[in-house]
Amino acid sequence: MILNIETATTNCSVSIAHEGLVVSFKELAEANYSHAEQLHVFIQEVLKEAKISLSDLRAIAVSKGPGSYTGLRIGVSAAKGLCYALNLPLISVPTLKSLSLQCQLKAGEVVVPMLDARRMEVYMTAFDHKGNEIRPTEAKILAENSLSEWTASYTKVYFIGSGAQKAYEVHNQSNISVLDTLPSAKEMSGLSYQKYVSEHFEDVAYFEPYYLKDFMGPLPKKKQ
Repeated sequence: MILNIETATTNCSVSIAHEGLVVSFKELAEANYSHAEQLHVFIQEVLKEAKISLSDLRAIAVSKGPGSYTGLRIGVSAAKGLCYALNLPLISVPTLKSLSLQCQLKAGEVVVPMLDARRMEVYMTAFDHKGNEIRPTEAKILAENSLSEWTASYTKVYFIGSGAQKAYEVHNQSNISVLDTLPSAKEMSGLSYQKYVSEHFEDVAYFEPYYLKDFMGPLPKKKQ
């Protein structure tokens, strides 16, 4: 049994999976982040639905980013706290990889998971139909046709995530489809189980989220 926590975006999502198969699941996506209020409530609810207790868990998995600075901090802090308290291993799952699994591909197709990073920037990468990463994860500033050179090489390209529509507006090629969705703890389950079997664990004391770029808070207000 593995507890999966996804808080990299506005979607607060939690699942419990047994050997990679989801047995209980709870999530809520709101415009304003409610992770601090909802996360531990959701954890209790999925435990109850799965009819298990914290002592039945064998690992805690958390979405490691990139994504929202605040969302990632909340999720990772909760996961690390549980690992310390329960003496369990910590597993990290790449957010864009789990997001890409919401799209089923055929040969010659590619999925480009994208998360909104403010203004005309997105966090993005790309995977082929075999799940191989074919572009490095990056913070990409979108400009007219800035992705067209390589997207034109595929029969079908899926832009998926909170930054997908923004990207499509400057790359409206006929072979591109948009899936406006968010990362979920459902898709984390198989990835976290693979890491559990291979004992690919994080150091609980030193693990930090993958922010990809420095935190940019609101500008201070000028004094009157």
